[in-house]
Amino acid sequence: MMGKICKDRVYLSSPVLLIVIIQTSLHTATMRMPLIFLLLQYSLAQTLALQCTQVPGKLKQIDAGVGQVFGVNDAGNIYTLYGRSWVQLPGLLKHVSVGPAGIWGTNNGNNIYKLVGGDWVQVPGLLKQVDAGGDQIVSGANMNDAIFCMGREGAVQFKGPGSPTPWQGIPGALKYYTCGPKSCWGVNSNDDIYIMKDVTDKNCMGSKSWQNIPGKLSMIEVATDGSVYGVNKEGDIYRRDGITDSAPAGTAWTAVSICMKSKHVSFDLGHLWVITQDGSILDCV
Repeated sequence: MMGKICKDRVYLSSPVLLIVIIQTSLHTATMRMPLIFLLLQYSLAQTLALQCTQVPGKLKQIDAGVGQVFGVNDAGNIYTLYGRSWVQLPGLLKHVSVGPAGIWGTNNGNNIYKLVGGDWVQVPGLLKQVDAGGDQIVSGANMNDAIFCMGREGAVQFKGPGSPTPWQGIPGALKYYTCGPKSCWGVNSNDDIYIMKDVTDKNCMGSKSWQNIPGKLSMIEVATDGSVYGVNKEGDIYRRDGITDSAPAGTAWTAVSICMKSKHVSFDLGHLWVITQDGSILDCV
């Protein structure tokens, strides 16, 4: 059974004038009247409140893209959401990603796989984390935090042994790397945040120049529509605002309030999918 969470909490955006009225009975011979008990100004600047529904099951990582949702649990079992039920896929992975480049994953040995015709086919190379959310490109980081990407020609057309796999190394070191339609974002071992601009399906390396973004995040995800969300080491979620074609780095971070600490997020089609620190799955809108 699914249920709403955080029913007891109300979030208000700034500025809000909150008036609390308590009905108090004044027993007189002729009247009963309400008293205004409290008048206060309540301000939560740069905060976004979402309504979340808990989805059955437990996962350690989740990814949503092109209308699909995939995830893996602590045992490495792979699941996809069908309606409101999880369907298990064969195989074992520690990280899975779905997007315009298909469905990709990595296992405990850092081997890379792509789902082809219902089967997991191994892709040459080693990555600890892979992302398929770019414009038909794949990207990721390996066990040494080295960064790699593969353009459309290799990513989409890979079918198995004999298919070219033109991985390209990107200068720098990141523990997590994720791409959207026009830019890629990542975080390093110090939780510093970086963006790579001018990424295309034919030039997955982009501008080859990193821009540091203020803030600290332990993981970050770019949606297929370019939205950027992340989680910091305290388990708090943030959304990057002000992202446009002319300003791909955006302008500010907005805190996302869901009243539970998180460890992983993914966004698609207006839904923020959250894995809490105890592995619970939330669908937030």
